Amino acid sequence: MGDCFICNKHAGNIQTAGVMIYEDEFVYVGHIDRNGEPNYLGHIMIDLKRHAPTLGDMTMEEAQAFGVTMANVSKALMESEKAEHIYSLVSGNSVPHLHMHIVARYPNTPEDYWGPMAVYNWPEAPMGNNDEVVKLCERLRSYLVNSSHE
Repeated sequence: MGDCFICNKHAGNIQTAGVMIYEDEFVYVGHIDRNGEPNYLGHIMIDLKRHAPTLGDMTMEEAQAFGVTMANVSKALMESEKAEHIYSLVSGNSVPHLHMHIVARYPNTPEDYWGPMAVYNWPEAPMGNNDEVVKLCERLRSYLVNSSHE
């Protein structure tokens, strides 16, 4: 899949913000990249490693890994980063390679800014540069490694 952004990312042809949070044979977890623009801290991407366009294209093994990873990353955002709510979104309109957006909502976010993309519009949203994204990724990775996930 030479023209697939996510396939190229996993092949190492494209550098993205942050560092790997979690990886196994089925999924890769990292932070969203906004092409040098400040990132909303806690906007995580779970990518299926195999090129498959939609949720319905997963094998049962991939679906299990994807679901468990979604739960574990969500818990990590809540425990490590103190998120009060986690949004998830699968669209596939722009990039037809299965990936899920996991977006943290933090305490004191006004209700007008609730939603996986609305949080970006909050003037006090926690935005950060790549160094801050890397630190967040490392905290999440450490939580995932050191917790029992029960």
